Amino acid sequence: MFTIGDFARHGRVSVRMLRHYDATGLLRPAHVDPASGYRHYTAAQLARLNRIIALKDLGFTLQQVRDIVDDKVGPEELRGMLRLRRAELESAMSAAAARLVQVEARLRAIESEGHMPTNDVVIKSVPAVRVAELAATAASFEPADIGPVIGPLYDELFRRLDAAGITPTGPGIAYYEDAAEGGGRISVHAAVQVSAPLQDGTPVQDGTFRILDLPSLDQAATIVHRGSMDTVLPTAQSLARWIDANAYESTGYPREINLECPDNRDDWVTELQTPVTRL
Repeated sequence: MFTIGDFARHGRVSVRMLRHYDATGLLRPAHVDPASGYRHYTAAQLARLNRIIALKDLGFTLQQVRDIVDDKVGPEELRGMLRLRRAELESAMSAAAARLVQVEARLRAIESEGHMPTNDVVIKSVPAVRVAELAATAASFEPADIGPVIGPLYDELFRRLDAAGITPTGPGIAYYEDAAEGGGRISVHAAVQVSAPLQDGTPVQDGTFRILDLPSLDQAATIVHRGSMDTVLPTAQSLARWIDANAYESTGYPREINLECPDNRDDWVTELQTPVTRL
C-alpha cells in the first residue's frame, strides 16, 4: 500500500485533491489507520484515479464523474456524453482560434500606427452594379460578429442562385448598413453581381433573394487587402488614417469587393471601397 503522499506522487495529483475526493466519496482510501487516521491506497486504485482526472479534464462535474466511474452510466449514454463534450471542446477551440486571429489583427493595427499608406489608396468613382443578395443582422461591426453571419449568407445565396439557374457575372460585394432596430446592430448584405432582370423578392425553390441595383459611389477611397477578412482590421484602419490625413470624410460603411477568393482564405484579395466626401 501507499501512503497518501506516495499515492499522490504516483498519480501526479495533490494530497489536498485526494482528501477532497475522499470527503466526497469519489475515491476512498483502501485503508484508514484507526489509531492515526492515516490514509493508505493500493496501486489498483490508480486506474480509478486516472479515470476521474480524465473525466474532470473533459469538463464533467464531480457528480457526473462519480456516476461514470461507479458504472451508473451505461456505455451508450457515456458515448453520447463524450460526443457532446467533444463537440463543446471543438467549438471552444474554434472560438479561441478566432479570438486569437482578432488579437493578431489588433496587434498588427497597433504596429502599423503612424505608418501612412502612400500609393495604396486610390480615390475613384464606383458605378452602379446589379446584384443578387441575401441579408441578415449582426450584433456589431466587429469582425467576430460579422464573420459568422456573412459566410453562411454567401453559402446560402450561391445555393439559391444555382437552384434558380442564375449565374453570377462578377465578384461578390459585401456591404453594410445600420440595422433598423438600432443598438449598434448591423444589417449585413452578402451580394454578388448578376445580369438577371430586376425583380425585388424573386421567388426560388425554398426561399427568396433580392435582385437590386447597388447605387454608384461618386467618390470612394479604395485600398486592396490581401488575406483573410478576419485580418482586415489593419488595412481598414490604414485606409481610415489616409482619409483623415487627406481632408476627406467617410460617409458610410466600406463595401468589400471579393476580387479573388481561392480555397485558401489567406490568399484572398479584397478591395475596400469607403464612400467619402471632401471636407
